[in-house]
Amino acid sequence: MISNAMENYLKVIFEILEHEERANTSAIAEEMGIAPASVTAMLKKLAGLKLITYEPYQGVRLTGVGEKTALEVLRHHRLLELYLAQALDVPWDQVHEEAERLEHALSEDLEERIAAVLGDPTVDPHGSPIPARDGTMKRMAGRRLSAVSAGETVTVIEVGDRDPDLLRYLGKLDLYPGTEVKVLAIEPFQGPLVLKSHGREFILGLQAAAKIQVTVVM
Repeated sequence: MISNAMENYLKVIFEILEHEERANTSAIAEEMGIAPASVTAMLKKLAGLKLITYEPYQGVRLTGVGEKTALEVLRHHRLLELYLAQALDVPWDQVHEEAERLEHALSEDLEERIAAVLGDPTVDPHGSPIPARDGTMKRMAGRRLSAVSAGETVTVIEVGDRDPDLLRYLGKLDLYPGTEVKVLAIEPFQGPLVLKSHGREFILGLQAAAKIQVTVVM
């Protein structure tokens, strides 16, 4: 029997692996706000259930069963986020926490009803892809805004959803998925990015920029 806590771990591991080759203990701990020692203990349990492959200091990968479970939970979560945002007008910085509470209790029937009402969407309010009914998911090709060079113009495609304060701040800057941004300059010594969007210039730190996935405008 896979517990809700285990499902949460599998979901987070999958989300990390969307952008990294492996998910290491420190990355999982940071994403979940849990001590590394607690993460290690859970990883051993997940490995024992053959949901992940785990080698100390080498990182984690999902097995086929683990990935299927993660995708099912992610479908619930991201559909709920979009439903909360569109149908109930819940702000985009609050839908993640609400969806976390509801995702494990969502029945397959209600999942399909929500998907149908939303028109079978492919992305959630933060631009993250929603897994399909058949357990597949189209990965989005992009890179972090923090890795973009000065002079490039990019379009925001996805924003990390786990930091409400960051989402509120990005909302004030109108940095939503679909927004076009020009990188005017990058300050030296790991300084912030000088950006321009919607006709105004502003500064964004590298840590925040690393949470934003973009594609280059050709």
